[in-house]
Amino acid sequence: MNQEKIGKFICKIRKEKNMTQQELADKIGVTDRAISKWENGRGMPDLSLISRLCEELNITVNELLSGERLNNQEYQEKFEENIINTLYYSNKKVKSIKLTFIVCITIVVLTLMTLLVLFGIDINRMRNNEPVFFSTWGFKYAPPVNLDNVNIETTIKQYLIENDEKHHQNEKSFVAMKTYLITEDSKDKYFVYAWVLQENYYEENGEIINDTGSSIPYKFELVKIDDEFIVENYDIPRDGTDYAKDMKRIFPNRVLNDMDNVHIDGTIERLMLDIEQQVKLYFHK
Repeated sequence: MNQEKIGKFICKIRKEKNMTQQELADKIGVTDRAISKWENGRGMPDLSLISRLCEELNITVNELLSGERLNNQEYQEKFEENIINTLYYSNKKVKSIKLTFIVCITIVVLTLMTLLVLFGIDINRMRNNEPVFFSTWGFKYAPPVNLDNVNIETTIKQYLIENDEKHHQNEKSFVAMKTYLITEDSKDKYFVYAWVLQENYYEENGEIINDTGSSIPYKFELVKIDDEFIVENYDIPRDGTDYAKDMKRIFPNRVLNDMDNVHIDGTIERLMLDIEQQVKLYFHK
């Protein structure tokens, strides 16, 4: 089916009848742009319009599909050919519609899957107390408090305070820590990787004096007995040239990478503020 030939034929017959594109369009209930599209060979009239178009142009359907006037001898020859071409065109159009439908459905499914992935990323970031990267679209997530982790940190702080060496009678030890990772190696045995800031203060003649302090990365080993945590051991890196080697030995890479930024990501400053608050509460209660 030659669309360009059919279009020129429609244009020729329309002009023979002294009709404008708008006039022909009004007669068959379409826009003048549709007529222009047909005549330029960029489309075909819908099957539901062909009969009315032929009636207005005073031509047969066979002549329209052939794109030319037909005599009696040519009419039958073209008739079967045009039926085949029409069936082929209709089948091609149906396939095009199906393809468009499949593409649209695919786009919708991919869009929904992308949104679900982005939503999942956000929820995972919120669970790890990280800033939302995309958006949770108004959804709020409150991660459950892990009481074991809270009890572990409390046990470690108490352990450090109790085992700290005091130099003054009224000296008090204060501990603030940033926990990077808690793992359970075996049943009821835990490893805790943390950065600990510990400072000692005492009061003399109404003045609060800072005696000693330390800022050290720790690996703690704890056991759980009858729902109670106990610090069994700890490991810290040695000073000097052994420091870097010990850090790699003691801490997993994901912890080590975070600890490398401890002096530039605000961790030390936050721990210092925590200590200051503890000191104020203790000496000015």
